[in-house]
Amino acid sequence: MATTNGTASGTPDLGKPQSAARVWFEPTLVLCLMLGSLFLNRRRNYSIRLDRDASSDAARNLLGRRDPDYLDDSDSDSARSRSPSPLGKPTHRVLGIELDIDTPASSRFANHLHSRILQKFPFLIEMFYWGLNYVAYAMTKKSAATLYNRQGHQVTALAQQHGIDILNLEQDSIFSLFFPISEQHLQAYILNHHQGLMTFFNQIYSLVHIPGTVAFLSWYYYAAPNFSTYAVARRTMTLGNFAAFIIFCFYPCMPPRLLPASFGFQDTVRQGNAESVWVGGANVNQLAAMPSLHFTYAFVIGSTFLYHSGALQALRGQRIVGSRSPLKMFAFLCAGILYPLLVLSVIVATANHYYLDAVVATFSVTAAFLCNRVWLIFLPAEALFAWCIRVKKPVPTTGQRYATDDEHRAPQYVVA
Repeated sequence: MATTNGTASGTPDLGKPQSAARVWFEPTLVLCLMLGSLFLNRRRNYSIRLDRDASSDAARNLLGRRDPDYLDDSDSDSARSRSPSPLGKPTHRVLGIELDIDTPASSRFANHLHSRILQKFPFLIEMFYWGLNYVAYAMTKKSAATLYNRQGHQVTALAQQHGIDILNLEQDSIFSLFFPISEQHLQAYILNHHQGLMTFFNQIYSLVHIPGTVAFLSWYYYAAPNFSTYAVARRTMTLGNFAAFIIFCFYPCMPPRLLPASFGFQDTVRQGNAESVWVGGANVNQLAAMPSLHFTYAFVIGSTFLYHSGALQALRGQRIVGSRSPLKMFAFLCAGILYPLLVLSVIVATANHYYLDAVVATFSVTAAFLCNRVWLIFLPAEALFAWCIRVKKPVPTTGQRYATDDEHRAPQYVVA
């Protein structure tokens, strides 16, 4: 690699690393985003304090019009997923299949304090599922090590070989036509000619992953026209997560930055002890380059922006819930295209991923979108869990800003 703009020691200028304030800044940023999300998506004009005389009518309006015990990701799914059994308990219909499962109703717990807290801040449910996602991710590192150590393989050596195989596939096979600029050449060009751009990439590498994704889900929970539309994006992202987790376990892959120095890659992000709290630590799987979770999230977010612009619906002559000015439509279209491209540039230029990682992520997200309703199979388990902890699952507030009657009105969901 050329070192025209290198330091006096002959090493290239890697751009400024991530902020040294990461230890407190990044967790504080995520915490502020979550607290802001709870406030933004709260149920307005609803009091956690139970006044049996003054709020009985409001409680009936909010909790009695419909029974969202088994409300998962769309009202239409929820309605079809339950029907009264001879015992008066709901049976579940999931993915068109009638499941002969009786789960106890939890409506009786609607006035419990924790139920009312959830009713006031239904976004807490989303945060709970994010926690489950992180637990599943943390298990991939140990799962891969256990799997390959039992087979007599060193998982690190295997992951390195997989990384080298990917480079050979991209540059020394018939597929090289699709990858005209190698990852190493792209990084070298930016390092030698655009250090400011590399500094920008270094600074946003973490912010586009955890905080950026949290901000997106928080915003779309509020901005989506109804909960079923939001839930498609959330289910797709979650299923894309788990698809990646499985691949991490069975196909460990070393990112370019960890390959031997002879390959010419520089770790631009992790320098000067400025590693992000989100990409370091005992639970972070460093051998999980394939597929890229950064691009998995970016592709879901970009696709959602394209859908939210309303351009696709307008082309099909469909009615759009909520007005879209031409300027807003254009802004969302640009964001939907440019955001995934930005993330792709960041993860490749910083030597954290290969091009093929993003390609596989694109296919896995597409498959996850087509199969996202498979998560509805867990509706009975969710209902049983709610009953066990004595809580009534809250009605989501997504779409409440489009309501035309009183603010206690439950959102009217439509099939996405």
